[in-house]
Amino acid sequence: MDSVKHLRFDVAVVGAGPAGIAAALAAADSGKTVGLIDDNPAAGGQIWRGAQNVQRHSVSAVWLERLNKSAIQLVRGARVFHAADGELAAESDDSAIQISYGKLILATGARELYLPFPGWTLPNVMGAGGLQALVKSGLDIAGKRIVVAGTGPLLLAVAAYARKCGAKVVGICEQTTRPRMARFGMKMMLVPGKAAEALHFAYELRGIPHWTDCWPVAAFGNRRLESVRISRQGQTSEIECDYLACGFHLIPNVELPRMCGCQLKNGFVDVNEYQQTSVAGTYCAGEPTGIGGLELALVEGEIAGYAATNWEDRAKHLFPKRARYQTVVRILKAAFPLRPELKNLARPDTLVCRCEDVSHERLCEYTSWRAAKLHTRCGMGPCQGRVCAPAAEFLFGWQIDSVRPPLYPVRCSSLAAIPSHSVPRN
Repeated sequence: MDSVKHLRFDVAVVGAGPAGIAAALAAADSGKTVGLIDDNPAAGGQIWRGAQNVQRHSVSAVWLERLNKSAIQLVRGARVFHAADGELAAESDDSAIQISYGKLILATGARELYLPFPGWTLPNVMGAGGLQALVKSGLDIAGKRIVVAGTGPLLLAVAAYARKCGAKVVGICEQTTRPRMARFGMKMMLVPGKAAEALHFAYELRGIPHWTDCWPVAAFGNRRLESVRISRQGQTSEIECDYLACGFHLIPNVELPRMCGCQLKNGFVDVNEYQQTSVAGTYCAGEPTGIGGLELALVEGEIAGYAATNWEDRAKHLFPKRARYQTVVRILKAAFPLRPELKNLARPDTLVCRCEDVSHERLCEYTSWRAAKLHTRCGMGPCQGRVCAPAAEFLFGWQIDSVRPPLYPVRCSSLAAIPSHSVPRN
């Protein structure tokens, strides 16, 4: 059996992205012992992946430098797979980890929504954020032809980064309409700092086609992606490319909050003005409470960190700042709703659950997520439904209402390390 490490913190923060880093630093100001737990080898989350190599005075570098100089214990490479009775169970490469805490802050981030269409499982068809993460981790895309498709500002960030790394961005396919895009641009100009950001992207993306009313219909290739067929304002055309990066919204990672007993509202963790959840002593910050971007994640993290250490006055001081950035959530929701045509992209033989090879046709036989799981094993593969469940929710309108430990596939020895009183009884 693997060794078992036991850790104890006054405040445990799960997730070392911007919200988690801000929360941990705010909590550490009180002198409390703070642990920051993350499954990656370095802090920064997806958005600040590889930030150690950026300019010294960038936003990410400033926050990471503060973290490095703090007394916070960073528990790297540890994936939390269970939570019960004031304890977390995590697994690293060489051990199981039992973490007890006084207060808990959940900053579990978000992941991409994947929508099935013919050819979406071909090599080199991937999430927009996924491509960006691979490039930051060393994938060479210099000279490669890339189509970025989906919806929202993430497409612009990914396209700009790909071009900076030497890729040829063939086009950006935005599924929302041109009038919605225009209204989005005007409203974002009123958000602090966004006007400069918009001008930056306009410069970085100059010369790249940016099509609205446009989305991928099918991807083609023998051993890997060779071309993509797009629908653009009702007309289809085929584009040769080496990579197709799709980003159809972000899905909040609420599995751990749900396991902790936190109530959800409209798919997000419901929190009060101090970022406290429905569970006493448990707070949540960042994307799980609403997709709102970097600035909102940072200020929510600080509020949660101060509130968790009983510094309500410091937390209240940040309320106006948070309110300004919360407008981004409303603007994004109004500008980029997924259009109904996207529900009709999958053909009968298109896989929806790629872990268990479950096709769209098979899922059409059932009326609920539970029934589909029981009869087809959809959502029971290695990803534990993180890809197919949100897709099924969008395609069929199903309610995804189950979360059970372990949250991730783990070693039997790690499961055995969970105290018997923490194991749920059916």
